[in-house]
Parts: sequence; structure tokens; C-alpha cells
Amino acid sequence: MLTVLKGGRIVDPARDRDEVADLWLQDGRIVEAPANGRADEVVDVSGCVVMAGGIDIHSHIAGTNVNTAKLLLPELIGQEGGFDGTPIPHEVGRLYVQMGFTTVVEPAISPHVAVQAHAELSRIPFIDTATLTVLGNDDYFLRLVRDGESDAALADYVARNITAARGLGLKVINPGGAAAFKENLRSFSLDDEVPSYGVSSRQIFKAAQRARDVLGIPHPVHLHCNNLGMAGNVETAIATMDAAEGLPVHFAHLQFYSYGTEGPRKFSSAAARLAEEMNSRPNVTADVGQVMFGQTVTISSDVLRQFDGRVAAFPRKWSILDGDGNGGGVVPYRYKRTSFVNALQWAAGLELFLLVNDPWRLFFTTDHPNGAPFTAYPDLMALLMSRDLRAQWMETLPKDALDATTLPSLNREYDWREIAIMTRAAPARLLGLSDRGNLAIGSKADVSVYRPQEDRAAMFRDAAYVFRNGELVVKDGRTQRTVFGTCFTLQPEFDRSVDRRLKGYYEQVYGVPHTLFDVPGHLKSFETVECAQ
Repeated sequence: MLTVLKGGRIVDPARDRDEVADLWLQDGRIVEAPANGRADEVVDVSGCVVMAGGIDIHSHIAGTNVNTAKLLLPELIGQEGGFDGTPIPHEVGRLYVQMGFTTVVEPAISPHVAVQAHAELSRIPFIDTATLTVLGNDDYFLRLVRDGESDAALADYVARNITAARGLGLKVINPGGAAAFKENLRSFSLDDEVPSYGVSSRQIFKAAQRARDVLGIPHPVHLHCNNLGMAGNVETAIATMDAAEGLPVHFAHLQFYSYGTEGPRKFSSAAARLAEEMNSRPNVTADVGQVMFGQTVTISSDVLRQFDGRVAAFPRKWSILDGDGNGGGVVPYRYKRTSFVNALQWAAGLELFLLVNDPWRLFFTTDHPNGAPFTAYPDLMALLMSRDLRAQWMETLPKDALDATTLPSLNREYDWREIAIMTRAAPARLLGLSDRGNLAIGSKADVSVYRPQEDRAAMFRDAAYVFRNGELVVKDGRTQRTVFGTCFTLQPEFDRSVDRRLKGYYEQVYGVPHTLFDVPGHLKSFETVECAQ
């Protein structure tokens, strides 16, 4: 069927396009207008803003930690203001698509639990998905680094795991931190060593970077670095940027590394300094991990940090799993407007959004659910687009917290183009999804339409129209039909002899075949993204 979206303002920064025009859809793709100008269906979108479907590069929506959180906190599931408001997979997809998001990346799946995670993702309707494969604390990886194996050998191991886990990239979480935690270390920085291996966090991170470079994986190493959430950790973030030595690196939830030690409480925002560092380093990208106020739950494979954070749990219960590779930790938490620390965290995230100059290198996330549930996105977008709204929120917060930030002095307001870059065009480019995030002829007909109104949060919460593969799935914030998406994955080339080595290792250590953990191709619909090999 040939459909035309007529008379909307098309905002497509990937093609440097911002104009009132018609958009034609057919057979799941964006097409040129026919010579006769006739359509089977005409949708009047005059006065509306038309963008590509949104892409969330960092949201925890499946896997062991998510499931543990739901088991630990059944009283919060589905409640208004609860940690995710998503009691069943259908609701995850519905809530995303009604906001205009059509692709979501689950950024932390260990190879041994990938089958279960993909089974869960296959049940989420409306959205395309992807996962990032977690390595860097597992015994085999650490052995390769310790023994000085070649970059090619390490790349073969990374490629074999990403292929088997059907991931879209490589995630490294507190490199070596979880392995050090197993040996009773309770702090771990960039140049600290994992005791039984004698390798430092810096060495692990740089080895992962080299492997990614050898394989030509589009997405940079997705790094959760050391010392998350600690006063003074801006020094860790900057030292890690230096360690990258110009190679691409993506910092996960950068807000949680934007803390200094100034002031009477020895806790201050260093977001302005961190933004300045990012502005000077074109190899660095980051997602923000914005904090918003309310009840949530922190879930992370950084078991060292989660163990330390358990003392602040609210409600007073928590779970730490010290398992193979990274393990995981679940700690419920409530961000309070009256809290000095929480107010400063909220402000620091907004500082990053407003002070990093290039929206192509900074990405829109709350690290769902760690900083806030993804359902808080509409409120966050509204804050970015209005300094008056930010001022209203700041009036409700502790003055001494705001005094430890630069936020009150910042007047920047995001425009439609910047929102479209950060949530559409830039994520597609970062992930190597050439036919997503834009409205070019031949691209996927994933389209979001917003009807401007004074209440920007309400506007983003309930899109006027959303099309998936050219089919209307949302109208006025309500889903019209249920469709299922695909899962993006990589198949990087590697020396198949690595299977022989892994076979012996798994038989010796686990007593099971290593292929037992491979995600079968029939589990769901997969789409391969090309590597630059």
C-alpha cells in the first residue's frame, strides 16, 4: 500500500533536511513520490513534526539483572512511578512506541545468559532490538591478556562470543573490577591489578579496544569505567579518556562520572569540566544516564559498586550475584528532590546535555532504570527544550546543591534538529544502522509524528502517529495493531580454530560444551549489520 504523510515539517538531520513536505511510504520503505501523485492512503500531518523512529542505545530491558529486580520488587512493578512500569514484555514495547521509539539496545548481556535474554526480547512487540555482549571480567579474556596473547587471538575470542551471543557490539564493565571483587578487593581503579592475573584495568580496556578495532565493529567499545558514583571520579573518567589514545570509545552513563570533591560536603558537580574534555576529544562519545526524581531500582553487572551501594537501598533489600564473568547487583533506590546528592546528580546530567557542543556525540539516556525509568524521557526532553521549565524545577531543589553546579547559569535550549540528532540520526550512525534514524529514500519506514503543544512532555509521551515498516501502529498515543521487530546482530570474521581451544577450556572448567550457550538462529528474527573488515 502506498501511503503519504502530507504537509508535515520533516526534520531529518542525517540528510540536513528541515522543511515542510510530503513523505511517501510503501512496502516498509520510504519511497519517492509517484509521478501521478496518488496514494492509497493520505494521512494529514500538517502542523506536525515528522522524524525517523527513535533509537535508545542504552536501556536495560532484558536479562538476569532485570529479572532479579522484578523478583526482588514485585510491589513496584506496574505502579505509577514504579521502577519501570512494565509488568509484561508487551508493555515495554507499547510504552516505547507510543513515545515514538522504534529501536532499543539492551547494553549488557553476558554470553552465558544470551539465550534467555534473546528469548525475552523476542516477546517484546513494536520495537527492533539489539544487545551488547559483556566481556572483560571473564576468566578466558583475562588469561589472554595476562599471557600476552596477540591482538588477533583476543579478537578471535571476542568475535566468537559476539557471534554466538548475537550481539551488536562489545561492552566492558569496570574492567577487572568484578574479578577483583571475587578476591575481596572493595575498590578498583584504572591502574589497579586483578590479583590472580596481574593485569590492570587499563590493560583490559585497551585490549578490548584493540580487538574491536581489528574486527571493524561499528560501535566503539561501550565502556562502564571504574569508580562509578564516587566523589572525585571525574579524574577517573578523564584518565580513561587519555588511555584511549585517540581510538574510539563510548562512555556509558557519563553523568555518574561527573563528580568532584569541592565544597563543604566534598561532593560537587564536575560536569562542566567533563564536558570541556569531551568537546576537545572527537574520538569520545557518551550517553548521559540522566537522573530523574522518584522510585527506581539500580541494576548493574558492576558488582563491586552495587555491593558498596547496598547501604542506601530503598526499600531495604538488595541482591548481589557474584557469578561467572561480571555477576550482577540489584539495589532499589529513590531519588529525592530534597536530597543534596540527588539534586546535584540531576543538575550534573543536564549540565552535560547543555555543555557538550556536539549532539552527534552525546546520547539521550537515563540508563533505564538506573537513573530513571525510560518513561521519564518525555519530561527530560521538555527540560532540554525549555530553560523556563528547568528554572521551575530548580526552585524546588536545595539551593546548596545547585550552587555546586553551573546549571542555573545555562540558557541553552534544544531545538527540534538537536533532539532528532541525539535520539535518531546519531544513534543510527554509532550503531552502524544505515537505514534507520533517517528519512532518506530507501530507508526503513519507521516514522514518528508529533503534534506540537505547549506541554512538551505530553507531546513526547503520546505521539500523534507512529509507523513501523510503513504500518500505522500508534495514533494519538494509542497502539492500533501489534507488530514484532527484528534483532540487529554482527557476524565478524574470526579464525575458527578458536572453537577448538574453547571446547577444551569449557570441558575442563564447566564440563559442558561451549556451544551450549550459542543463541540459535530460529529463536527470533535477526538482521546482520556489516563490520568494516
